Formats: sequence, C-alpha cells, structure tokens
Amino acid sequence: MIEVSVIVPVYNASDYLRRCINSILEQTFKNFELILIDDGSMDDSGEICDEFAAIDHRIRAVSYTHLTLPTILRV
Repeated sequence: MIEVSVIVPVYNASDYLRRCINSILEQTFKNFELILIDDGSMDDSGEICDEFAAIDHRIRAVSYTHLTLPTILRV
C-alpha cells in the first residue's frame, strides 16, 4: 500500500524536470507514488513526464490545461 503521494505540478519545466524527478526517486523512502501533472506546457515537459512514467511504476503522468490548485488536488 502506498504511504505517500508526491504531487509535482509541471509547466514549461524541461530545463530542470529530469533533475527534480531523479531527486525524488533517489530518496531513501521508497513507498510512494509520484504524480506529475503537466498543465499545458509548451516545451517537452509532457514528454519527459511520460518517459519517466514508462520506466517506473510509481510514477503517473497526467496532462491537463491550466487547472487551479484545488482542481489539481482532486485529480
């Protein structure tokens, strides 16, 4: 059972997104899910999210366009 959900809102973050995701994955605590929410990025952030989701079962990539924080938290 998953103990922690880590939610990362993503918007035009391709320059540092890989570093962010790798930092989370390198934590010693492993019983978590990582939810990457791409909010209509114009760069390749969405593709990066999908790439990581394909290689690690704990990662879920979700794409939406311009959501508010309360809406994101209900995803």
